[in-house]
This record gives sequence, C-alpha cells and structure tokens, in this order.
Amino acid sequence: MSRLLQDSLLTTAACHPDDTALIAGDVRASYREVMDYACRLAHALRSRGVSRGDRVAIFMDNTWQCALSIYGVLLAGGVFVIVNAQTKQDKLAFILRDSGSQALLSEANLSRVFAPLIEQLPAVKILSTATSKTLPAGVENIDEILADMPAALPPQSAITLDLAALIYTSGSTGEPKGVMHTHQSMLFALKSLVEYLRLEKTDRLLCVLPLAFDYGLYQWLMAVYTGATLVLERSFTYPAQVLSVVETEGVTVFPGVPTIFAMLLAAHERQALSFPKVRRVTNTAASLPANFNTRLREVFPNADIYRMYGLTECKRVSYLPPEQIEQKPESVGIAIPGTEVMVLDDAGQPVKPGEVGTLYVRGPHVMLGYWNQPEKTAHMLKPGALPGELMLCTHDLFSVDEDGYLYFVGRTDDIIKSRGEKISPLEIEAVLYAIPGIREAVVLGIPDILLGQAVMAFVSVMENSTLTEGRIKKLCCDKLESFMVPKYVTILPELPRSANNKTDKKALAAML
Repeated sequence: MSRLLQDSLLTTAACHPDDTALIAGDVRASYREVMDYACRLAHALRSRGVSRGDRVAIFMDNTWQCALSIYGVLLAGGVFVIVNAQTKQDKLAFILRDSGSQALLSEANLSRVFAPLIEQLPAVKILSTATSKTLPAGVENIDEILADMPAALPPQSAITLDLAALIYTSGSTGEPKGVMHTHQSMLFALKSLVEYLRLEKTDRLLCVLPLAFDYGLYQWLMAVYTGATLVLERSFTYPAQVLSVVETEGVTVFPGVPTIFAMLLAAHERQALSFPKVRRVTNTAASLPANFNTRLREVFPNADIYRMYGLTECKRVSYLPPEQIEQKPESVGIAIPGTEVMVLDDAGQPVKPGEVGTLYVRGPHVMLGYWNQPEKTAHMLKPGALPGELMLCTHDLFSVDEDGYLYFVGRTDDIIKSRGEKISPLEIEAVLYAIPGIREAVVLGIPDILLGQAVMAFVSVMENSTLTEGRIKKLCCDKLESFMVPKYVTILPELPRSANNKTDKKALAAML
C-alpha cells in the first residue's frame, strides 16, 4: 500500500525497472535510472544535513534533473519546493527565507540568479548541475557529488501526515504563499486523478507546463504512479517543435491551458493538424471556451476531452466526464472521486439551480494551510460540518444545474461592478471567443468615474483577420446586454503570459 508519495517510484522501479520513465529531449531515463539518481541525491542531501521535514528548493528549468530531483528530496525525507526557472533573484530569496530551505538544487545557467544569494543566505547549501561554465565559489557540483554516493535506498521514516511539498502561489496580491501539502493530500489527489482520467501503464503523458506549476508537477507524479512515460518539454513556446515530439513519441495524454489550446488551434487554422494517438486532452487553470470543444476534436479525433477546475490549495476540484461534454459544454463538471463540493450563499445555505454562490470543497486533498501564514490560512479554511473539520473556501463564484453540475462564474476579485450591475468577465470572454478570427480574449474591469468600472477587452486575432475594435464591439452588442458590452477593446499581436502559461492579467492591467 502506498503511504508516501515516493512509494509509487519504489514499486514501479522494482516491478518494471527497464521501462522508460522519462523522455526529455535526447535523454531517455528508465525507472531503474530514476531510482538510482534519486537514491544518490537523497544520500547527498542527508550527508549535507538535510533531515526529515527539511525543505529543499529545486530551482531548475523543465529538465530531467528537475523531475528526478523531486524524488531525491522525498527519499531524503525532505519537503520539495519547486521554484520556476523564470523567478527573479528577489523572489527566489524570499522563497528560500520564507520556507527555511536547507538546500538549493539548481543548474549552471541559472547561476546569475542564485549566485548573489550565496553571501545573503550562507546557511543554504547550494548544489548545481554543471556545464562548460564554472560554478561560483561555494556552489557544489551535483554531478561530481552523485558519482561518489551509494545507490542503495536510504532508510525511510516519514509518515503520511508529514509534509511532502510546499507549492508557492502568488495569488492576487502580496508575497507568494507556500501551500502546504502532506503525503496524504498529494497521494489522495494523485489516485483520484488517475482514476477519473482512466490512465494506464501504456500511456505517454506530455508535459509542456512548468513542473513548478502543480498541473505540470502532477503529470510527472501520475506517470510514475501508473508506471507510464512522461514526455517532458521545456515549454510550448515553439509549437511546431513540440507537436513534432507529440507525433514521434506517440503521446497519448495532452494536458494544456486555454492559451496553449489557442496557439494549437491557430496553427490548425494555418495547416490542418491531427493526432489520432492522443486519447486524453485535459484543461484546467482557466475556463476552456465552449467553442473550443468541437475544434479540438478536429485536432484530436480519438480523444476524450476533459474540462476541469482546480486550485493549488487542493490540486483539483472537479472534472466534466467526457461523455457529458456535448450535453453540458460549459460545465466544469462534478467533484473528483472521493471528495465533495458545495455552492453556498452568504448565509451558508446551498444555492438553488441557476443561482450563484461561493464554492466550498471537502476532502483529504485539501491543503494543510499556508506556511507560516495563519491569517491567510483562516481566510481559506473554514469550519466544516463535523467538529474540528476544515473545508476549503475557494472564494470563487459558481452556479449549479439541476443535475448538480458546476459552472464557473468568476473569481470574487474578478467580478466587474459597472452601472450597479455585477458582471462576470467569463461571460463576455465566451462571446468574444465565439467571434470568428479571435484567438485569445481577456476581460478586465477598469476604474471609470461614471460607471464605477468600465469593461475592457484585450484580444489577439488570427492571421489575416480583418477584425477591428469597432467590429468586435458591434458583434458583442448582438449577443450581450448593453451594460456588458466592452467600452474599450484593444487588439494585441499576442496576449502576455505568465510563467505558468496563463494569460497574465497583471501585465495587461499594467498597460492601462
């Protein structure tokens, strides 16, 4: 029985040591090799003072070393803290201090970021992969260290209630918050995901999302849990290159976010694409426009398409069974297996079908809280039905239909208040996405003396599109109530993206 997150690696490596665990560029690692590397790294960390419960930061790009280091930290009894490779020096320093990380694992090409921290944080032991570049003084070469370490499994002492990971999320304001997930919460989420996605050992999962982003991280965890293969790419920046890998490596599971699917469908418009080997297409992080459903079937003719909703604080909340996508094309579905969701009004009572309320989540996958942030933890974790129980308040607005299926309305902070009306940006974005020629759309509320807030739409359009800002407004007038029609429309060549490949609303707001 799996009690710890790393147990799945021990089981798969013992039963299928020669099967391919990971493909990353020219590197193909078997489960035996993953286990060997992870054990050596665990011994290296322990010999440098890392003990049960200590945090170890992994500051790497989407490389094979990053993926394998996760299990090395776990086998050492540590708590892994993955930091996105695009993180700047000040934020990296904050995360290291806030988490109290004992060690930092990184790579030579990021030394410009971590090197200045050597003097600032002398207690943090820094180990880095090496290239032709010389590592800064005080930084140890991981490759040289591991060559002298034993490959035997170190003794394991953690229990399922111990922390497995701190996943830092910026949220809408303030400094990043470290979401605390135990072995129990992550392992439960992992099993639930594998169950409803119907994953098998023969699957090949693509990952173009950062491993620092929990959606990307769980692609690797699911692959190891099922004994499948992860096809790891650094990003989706060069779609043609990634799609070539999808074809040649026989990818069967294609996870993405709306920006990735928008890029994919734009490429499909230029030249028809088809990947018949893909049997699962998954979306989360932001709502997938309903009109993408049919278009994605053109690209993935044999795939089940999963519309999902989640947040880092509990990994995943809901999924729409693919058999329901035609009947409920805008829904994000039902609670994942083994959990419960409720949409409650301000009085804490369940809303009626069609009414809007706040979504609450119950289940073993809910976070323990935010690291060293009791007030913010109390804002998210509320008393549950049972004495002493805490459930997650998402602070996101949802409605439910007569069958209990969920519909995302908007994030509380995103709701636009204009002319005394509450407006969901999602509803306007759905109309914009339905306009032929629009590739991406984001709607924000901006301060307005008369209206309180005015509706502002940012869009990018397909190549050769003749759409103008005035034409887009006119088409919105045909579909939306007058108070919902964007007062302003701005057409950009590309919408800015965050490190997690989400549309960067903060960057758009900064343009105003």
